[in-house]
Amino acid sequence: QVQLVESGGGLVQDGGSLRLSCTASGGIFSRYAMGWFRQAPGKEREFVAAISRSGGNTDYADSVKGRFTISRDNAKNTVYLQMNSLQPADTAVYYCAADYKPTLLFSVCVPHVSAYDYWGQGTQVTVSS
Repeated sequence: QVQLVESGGGLVQDGGSLRLSCTASGGIFSRYAMGWFRQAPGKEREFVAAISRSGGNTDYADSVKGRFTISRDNAKNTVYLQMNSLQPADTAVYYCAADYKPTLLFSVCVPHVSAYDYWGQGTQVTVSS
């Protein structure tokens, strides 16, 4: 059982930056591809970014490309989401998630909610205009 704890959310002005962190415990972190998702009030949970086990491959939603960067530090069991040029439309609860990947799939990361096995409790990001 993997436990995920997000941190780093908060209130920021339009155009500002935040860095989210997600620390894992209870499993071998390097065996999991990691993803960030978000959910705004009244909307479905949507993909934001993902990173492969090795960190060598990443994927982003079109809406955040060029503004957000996902990274990971396997030695610290932590995945990060650097968010720059934040917009009010980015306001949501942000969740990190873990997707177990066998060794042969070390370079794979996917954008689908249904692929992920474990989820954190979420952290609120609010961007004011």
